[in-house]
Amino acid sequence: MTPQEQIERYLSGQPEPKRGDLRTLHALILATAPGARLWFLDGRDDNGKTVSNPNVGYGDYTIRYANGSTRDFYRVGLSANSAGISVYVMGLADKTHLSRTYGQAIGKASVSGYCIKFRSLKDIDIHVLESAIRHRMELPDEGQGRRGPLNAPEPEDVTDLPTRGQPHRHRERI
Repeated sequence: MTPQEQIERYLSGQPEPKRGDLRTLHALILATAPGARLWFLDGRDDNGKTVSNPNVGYGDYTIRYANGSTRDFYRVGLSANSAGISVYVMGLADKTHLSRTYGQAIGKASVSGYCIKFRSLKDIDIHVLESAIRHRMELPDEGQGRRGPLNAPEPEDVTDLPTRGQPHRHRERI
């Protein structure tokens, strides 16, 4: 089965309204990064044990570990979870970047060093989420170490974007 077929099967298997939100986000990411490599990870390790929720990935970069080994992975990921939806923004060197840059403007979401988690699209400002996704998809991967690209340019200023007027929940995970 191709990644596109796996992704379609995964999205189709989600209950509404989450399925509609995931399809909207999938289309948004594809439009933001046309031609990006698509990934589907079923959440199982090499032994078949479930270790995470299945997730869809977009783009690719190479993680370089301190011991010199490397691993290909996606830049942006999308996953359904029991509480809603998670968007993963991988490979940022500055683990405070997402919360500092998008946390106040995005709306009712939990923003960590690499994850933006929310119940549904109606709870967030999708334009702010799109800005975070676009920023990562456009970052070069030169100088990338274990923690991601170094000296990455700052994204467009999102502080002037309107918030959704809903209480903001912010939790920084270390």
